[in-house]
Amino acid sequence: MAGMPASAMLALTGGMVVLALSLLRVGPLARLALLGWPAVGLGFFLMADGYLQEGDPVLTVMLSAALPAGLGLAWWEWVVTDEDDRAALHWFRGAVAFAGLPYLATSHVPWLSRLAIVSIAAQTAWMMRFTGAGDVQVGETWVATADGPIAWSSWDGNRWFWLDPVGEYPIRTDLVWAADGSSVGVNIVLACTALQSMIVFVGAIAVLNLGWRRRLRALLLTLPLIHVLNVFRNAGIVYLDTVHGSVQVLGLRMFDFAHTYAARVVALLAMYGMALVMFRLLPELHSHVLRLMRPLRKAVKGRA
Repeated sequence: MAGMPASAMLALTGGMVVLALSLLRVGPLARLALLGWPAVGLGFFLMADGYLQEGDPVLTVMLSAALPAGLGLAWWEWVVTDEDDRAALHWFRGAVAFAGLPYLATSHVPWLSRLAIVSIAAQTAWMMRFTGAGDVQVGETWVATADGPIAWSSWDGNRWFWLDPVGEYPIRTDLVWAADGSSVGVNIVLACTALQSMIVFVGAIAVLNLGWRRRLRALLLTLPLIHVLNVFRNAGIVYLDTVHGSVQVLGLRMFDFAHTYAARVVALLAMYGMALVMFRLLPELHSHVLRLMRPLRKAVKGRA
């Protein structure tokens, strides 16, 4: 995952806090969304250049579209009169705030990042051994600094918060061969934990007007499944790189093709499938999503 500039982090945090406050619907607080949406859109937009430099066209396009989307949501908040639209926007504010803030906290609290990374690295290594794909173990965890990578045990930086981590992958954990301790050539970083995907579902479900039983059922259906699929994804990428690393696919080396394109397409399809299941279980969620998609459908019909 490309590094997050400090300006993007501040814009995202400020925007999401403002969106969370707007949920209170108390006097002028209800109008704070007019400021929150552009700030969130700007925060994501500022991350686009990092992914462009990294050669990731999918996320570059998605992040670049965030700023006009944020401005459009702010305008919609200003002119909305339909109560169903208002309810959908209220849900979306909460979903973005309650999904984004925990992830930002994890990515900017080093010990939380390391905990998530080492945990998924251990499970990926176990999956490699369990399936016979390779005798892999968890190696050293490294922290990127201006003077080069430093082992976590030797790093004397602030482990409770950092505003602007160094590099694209500020914390990474090596996977090594059990036989000689040499690196397999693939590191595990925060983006490999699927934390983003899981938190999206947590945020979407947390702010729905549901009983706790339905809320718990939905979380138990989605979170373990995302986690297991992600472990398989990581193990598959490591296997393809270690066994077929020299193979070129569409002009890309195997790791780049598997990680940037193939695995991402499969992940998006899996998320789409889980969303369809969630729509059947939670009609309220489906209703809100359809409401939010209505302007896009109108724009498409207008062009047609």
